[in-house]
This record gives sequence, C-alpha cells and structure tokens, in this order.
Amino acid sequence: MAIDELLDEHEQGERVRDWLRRNALGLIGGVALGLALIGGWRYWQSHQQGQRAAASDSYAEIQRTLAAGDVERAATQAAALRTGTLAALAALDLAKAQLEAGERDAAIATLRQVSVADAALRQVVDQRLARLLTDAGKGQEAVSLLDGATDPVALEARGDAFAALGEAVAARGAYADALARLDLAAPQRRLLEIKLTDAGGKPPSTEVLN
Repeated sequence: MAIDELLDEHEQGERVRDWLRRNALGLIGGVALGLALIGGWRYWQSHQQGQRAAASDSYAEIQRTLAAGDVERAATQAAALRTGTLAALAALDLAKAQLEAGERDAAIATLRQVSVADAALRQVVDQRLARLLTDAGKGQEAVSLLDGATDPVALEARGDAFAALGEAVAARGAYADALARLDLAAPQRRLLEIKLTDAGGKPPSTEVLN
C-alpha cells in the first residue's frame, strides 16, 4: 500500500473520530430519545390492551348481573364503562332489560347517555331510542333524532314518529322511502306496506313483469 494511501486513511480516521467527539452528546441523546419513544409506545400498547381486557370483563359481569335479574346493579356497572363499543352494547342490553321491567323512562335515559364512534352501532342506538321516544309521546324528538336517516329501519321508525304526531303526509313519505330501499324479500316489508296504507298511501307494485 502506498504511503499517500496510508495518510489518506489516517486522515479519514481522524476526521471520523473528531466528528464523533463533537457529536457524541447528540448521538447519545438521539439514541436515548429513540429508546424512550419505543418504551413509551410499548407502555401505551400495554395500557390499551389492559383497558380493553378490563372493559371486556366488565361487560361480561354486566351480562351475568342482567341474567340474574338485578337491573339496578347492572345500571351501576354499565355507567362505569362510560364510552366505547362495549359500553354501547351494555347500554343496549340494559335498556332492553329496563323496558321489560316497565322502566321505559330509565331505558330512554340509558340510551341518551351512549357515546360511541362506530356509525353502525350509533345507528342502532338512535333507532331504538327513537322508538322509545315515540312511545313516550316525544315524537318530535324522535323525528329530529332520525333526521337524514337512509336505513329502511330508521325510516320506518321516523314514519312511526310522524304518524304518532298526526303528520300523515310526512309519515307516508318516510314509509314510502323505507319501502323503496327495502329488499323485496325482506320479512318486515308486509308490515311496512300496511303502515303506508294506514297513512293514506299506496304500496308500490312488486309484481315482476315478463
């Protein structure tokens, strides 16, 4: 190996060592920060997993309490879940038990408190709440709750609320819209056609033309 090549390697080595000396603190800090972020992420994941497991256990306990017929205790347990999918499911189960126990207003209060991000589950909660509100003589609130609904079940519930308010024209519109969106083979179609007829409307023909 030539002398100039050895000098070049020595000079390059010195430059590397000098750079390391000048940036040692930054490198150490960067490594420490990286390790801290990894540790924090793992802690957060573990924390989230623990919360999900705890919520699952709480939901199972609520199911056992409802099965035992202790609706009041189940209400206390459900309130502790607060938000999330399992909390919404627990609220739906609790509201059903409250209604069966003749506590309609309590069931309404339970469903009012539901907070869930899942759109499909939110829709189910709103539909059930709207039916309870209509039954409680609060049809206008039920109509407002289902404003903008496109699901046939929600549209039917909205039609029921209009009918309870004596707004036949609006009820016919909701029922007709629900029928238009409902599968021809759907089992609830016949009942919906009867509701539309009672509201002064005419069900669309379902005959298949050859």
